[in-house]
Amino acid sequence: MNDGTQNKKPQGNDILGFTRESTRQRLHSSLADLDHVRDRFVRNSLGNPFHKSLARFTANDFLRNFVGHSYSWTKNLGELAHLDMNIVRSVHQREILQVSNWWKELGMAKELKYARDQPMKWYMWPMAILTETGLSQERVLVTKPISFIYIIDDIFDVYGTIEDLTAFTDVVNRWECTEKDNIPDYMRMCFHALDDITNEFSLAVYKNHGWNPLCSLRKTWASLLNAFLVEARWLASGHSPTTQDYLDNAIVSSGVHVLLVHLFFILGERITPESVDHLENIPEIVSSTASILRLWDDLGSAEDEFQDGRDGSYVECYKREFQGSSEEAARDHVKKMISEAWKRLNKACLYPQPFTNSFSKASLNTARMVPLMYNYDDSHSLPLLEHHMKSLLFKGPTF
Repeated sequence: MNDGTQNKKPQGNDILGFTRESTRQRLHSSLADLDHVRDRFVRNSLGNPFHKSLARFTANDFLRNFVGHSYSWTKNLGELAHLDMNIVRSVHQREILQVSNWWKELGMAKELKYARDQPMKWYMWPMAILTETGLSQERVLVTKPISFIYIIDDIFDVYGTIEDLTAFTDVVNRWECTEKDNIPDYMRMCFHALDDITNEFSLAVYKNHGWNPLCSLRKTWASLLNAFLVEARWLASGHSPTTQDYLDNAIVSSGVHVLLVHLFFILGERITPESVDHLENIPEIVSSTASILRLWDDLGSAEDEFQDGRDGSYVECYKREFQGSSEEAARDHVKKMISEAWKRLNKACLYPQPFTNSFSKASLNTARMVPLMYNYDDSHSLPLLEHHMKSLLFKGPTF
């Protein structure tokens, strides 16, 4: 008797999942019959699918695989790629100089000696996200709020007491710092610098696109600090949140919302009261990207560089909530969640209303950058990111 469950045809994402797994198995089984060049391509595609990779970061490695092989099309393609990379490299080197000078003049590195001092790493985010050569001003501007996501994260994770962090969060929520506010000097300096870059960013958006985003930017910074404070209080009190509570808060504390709000305004496309309101409420295109970042971070095998503080993680919450679960089972669950978040992000990008294709591409590139930013080795370094950084910014193409 057939109850309808046997031989049931897969639907929707099930079809894509079945096709992906079937293709993966076929490609893997074909490796023994391929020459070593094609073998490298197939292995690289299995480990780094095209849709989840950054073309600009992988182009050099792609073409290098053909060195010494007589493919007729590689010579012209290599010459074109060489010219393109030289143009792009010169643009990025100028931008890096602007970012480095700004960071040095700001003086935050001297004030916060144990916080991250990594302007090059911060610049790599907008460099990967905003790939059009003509978006030079936008990349430099976006690097500044990115740097403060990291700086404020370090303040909460390394420096501040709960009392100071609560007062600091109140200052940002009010967006006002007076003599009556009892916060340390480094927090006061941080707020004034944050105010400066937010005003600078808002002015640029207004000049370029005729919209003043100041209120929205202040609101998203306040949301970030509120989420940081929740995590700080959990840690200080020994409270163990549920996995759902942890992830709901982590979607905000990841900093992705702050980043994508800034990107939305600096791109300047389809800015309306309706789209701004939709963005402030953290739509799927933001929450899925944020989930990918935070869950990838939680899977990391090492703490971030120079970090003396300790954040919780979804893996820890999962093992406490589902007692008896092994580390391996928890990590497998997180990997499945990352895969599901990618599906939601893809769907949101296929139906981008009220956002534009440019914003959808920026969201995808943010997610694509995550594995490079959180793939630490045993020495707490980021070898893959460093490899691409040297290839793109300092070395000529080697194909």
